[in-house]
This record gives sequence, C-alpha cells and structure tokens, in this order.
Amino acid sequence: MRPATAIVADLVTRITPYDELERQHIATTLDWLHSTDDIFRRHRPGTPSPHLAVYVVLVDPEARGIYLGHHRLAQLQLPNGGHVESDEHPWAAAHREAGEELGITPVFDVAGDRPLFLTVGTVRTTPVHTDISMWFAIRGDRAREYRLDPAEFDGGRWWDLDPYGLPETDPHLPRFIRKLDTVLLPQQCR
Repeated sequence: MRPATAIVADLVTRITPYDELERQHIATTLDWLHSTDDIFRRHRPGTPSPHLAVYVVLVDPEARGIYLGHHRLAQLQLPNGGHVESDEHPWAAAHREAGEELGITPVFDVAGDRPLFLTVGTVRTTPVHTDISMWFAIRGDRAREYRLDPAEFDGGRWWDLDPYGLPETDPHLPRFIRKLDTVLLPQQCR
C-alpha cells in the first residue's frame, strides 16, 4: 500500500460509524483501499471509479445553520468540496477546497480536523461513477455572506441544521446532520 493510500486507510479506520449504512461504507472503503492504490481521480469526470473526494461542510453550531451552494453541474444544493488530488492528504484537500470555493481559511473546530463522516455514492454525470467522500465540518458564521466560486455555484444560502427541512441535496446529508448533532449537543451542554 502506497503511503498516501495508507494515510487514507488510517483516517477511515478512525471514523466512528453513525449507523449501519456508514459501517458498510467504511468496510467497502477499506476493502477498496486494500485492493488498489489507484484512489485519486486522474481524468474528469470519473476515472478511476471509485475515487476519493471531500466535502467541506460549513456549519454555524451556535445558530444551528448549514451553508449549501446551488451546484451548477449537479443541480443540487450541496456543501462545498471536490476531488482529492494525487497524493494529497484529505485534510489538505478540504483546506484547499474551502479556499477555492468559499474564499476562506477553514477552522476545523466543529468536529475536529479529521473527517466526521464517510459515504460511498454514485455520481450521475456521464460516465456514471462512484465517489468515496470524506466529510469535514468547518466553522461558519450564519450572519456572514459567503461568495461561492461562480464557476461551480449559482449562489448559496444558510439552511437550518435540520435533517428534515433540507432542499434537494446529497442523499446522505440528513444522516451527516444527525451524526453532527451527536457531536454538537454534548458541546452545547457544557
């Protein structure tokens, strides 16, 4: 296993699964990582399939908000993120994507600097492919406007941190929010 693949495998093993589906996604991802070192996207949109991606979810824990952008290609309201570049650490990819798409230096104090959540998902662009996505939570301010990269997004807005009141989005986002609440609620009780 190449060092970059081993780093990803280590990060994945440190994710505590929220539910049975995430447990399955973690097992699938670890099997994949042990079967190949070809884990980074080489050609757009989906070669190889699967490949590694990150979500950088902007969260305001105090105002209970989540910031989503209207993604031009997917035609969904999505957190920011993108593909992990060859031999790039997923945390570095999350940091880079926050800078490129939100124009900010991310603060990883919501759920730590490791991925909180992991999903295996089908992306319906041509050709259809699979993304293995590591979800990082970063701190945002619901009172602030964020200018999203206009090449990828048609604006964005804050939504309540409510898994049942979301727009059309990534099908795993409601589960991410429920898992995030397991981290946020104990912090708010302190």
